[in-house]
Amino acid sequence: MIGLIDYDMGNLRSVHKALEFVGADVEVVSSSSDIQKADSIVLPGVGSFGDGMENLHSSGLTKSIIEAINENKPFLGICLGMQMLMESSEEAKGMKGLSVFKGSVIQFPKSSLKVPHIGWNSIETNGTGVLNGIKDDYFYFVHSYFVSPKENITIAKCNYIVDFAAAIGQGNVFATQFHPEKSQEKGLKILKNFVGVKK
Repeated sequence: MIGLIDYDMGNLRSVHKALEFVGADVEVVSSSSDIQKADSIVLPGVGSFGDGMENLHSSGLTKSIIEAINENKPFLGICLGMQMLMESSEEAKGMKGLSVFKGSVIQFPKSSLKVPHIGWNSIETNGTGVLNGIKDDYFYFVHSYFVSPKENITIAKCNYIVDFAAAIGQGNVFATQFHPEKSQEKGLKILKNFVGVKK
């Protein structure tokens, strides 16, 4: 069973429907005990880093998420769910992230291009992990900040104003800055790949 974490910050319905479409047994989870029962974890997210972390803390889910990752349960973070894996964010100075990976979340620099970055953009990837079978395809983005990892965990890059990590992965943990549930066939391919990841 895939546990889809509800902390009042995610577009749960579209992610839930997309996971079911690719054959997943998925349940919305909102407690530590539910996370412990899940075989895999998906952390979606729409909104700000500070609000996201505050909601995880107030829901008592922070420790359970980290424990699930340390227990080698397959984990997928989406958009804000990717950013919260870092240590910190310029969006909420002083707020500590989940710190699963070393690195920070930074804002796009000023440019003639619009921020937030909204819409379809191409990625460059060698098809590692959940991106198996994916090559330089287009995916749907909505964000004003991006992760800057200090570790060699980037498995896909995108260019918008600057080059940034479109997806990261290491061991049992994967995350995408783009929304696979909104990215049509290729996005569903990524979710299907994740469903096939075993502990």
